[in-house]
Amino acid sequence: MRRLIEGFRLFHQTYYQQHRDMFDQLAQGQSPKAMVISCCDSRVDPALIFNASPGDIFTLRNVANLVPPFSPDGNYHGTSAAIEFAVGSLNVEHIIILGHARCGGITALLGAHEGEFIGPWMRMAEPARDIALAQVGDGDHELLHRVCELETIKLSLANLAAFPCVQRRVADGTLALHGWYFDIEKGELLAMENVDGVFERVV
Repeated sequence: MRRLIEGFRLFHQTYYQQHRDMFDQLAQGQSPKAMVISCCDSRVDPALIFNASPGDIFTLRNVANLVPPFSPDGNYHGTSAAIEFAVGSLNVEHIIILGHARCGGITALLGAHEGEFIGPWMRMAEPARDIALAQVGDGDHELLHRVCELETIKLSLANLAAFPCVQRRVADGTLALHGWYFDIEKGELLAMENVDGVFERVV
């Protein structure tokens, strides 16, 4: 905790003071052009990866960067609420599903569903797991893990595209959906921007 507080002091003395005009402007409201749905993993910080400034990205983080199916059933839906707000109120122009290598959520998906919340949460990604198993089998665990990570991004994109508010904005050309993948070890960014579902290296 001491390290975090000292970190804030340093932030306040340097970055905050150097960008007071920006923070004064941000205090009046936000207008990000992009929403990034990424994993909670401490190694994957969207603002850091994309060299973004405060106010640039509306970020939602959850385990394994999952978008659940559209399900307006009156229960608690934090991810769906954030999507609705980003699309309907902030009018973001892009939504990026950002997956990453060595994801702990995918490890849970490929192993035992443990815990009261992780198991049920990851079960929504079982179709991605099944596709990965059908493609590569379970002999090469590292390859299976990576393919499952990529298929999970595709699954989240499909779920995202089924939200009516998203469908309307995509149909009128004011919203684009993207699937990206960050390889922590190699420092590479892969993107799926094609109809055949192939991820290609961007950087």
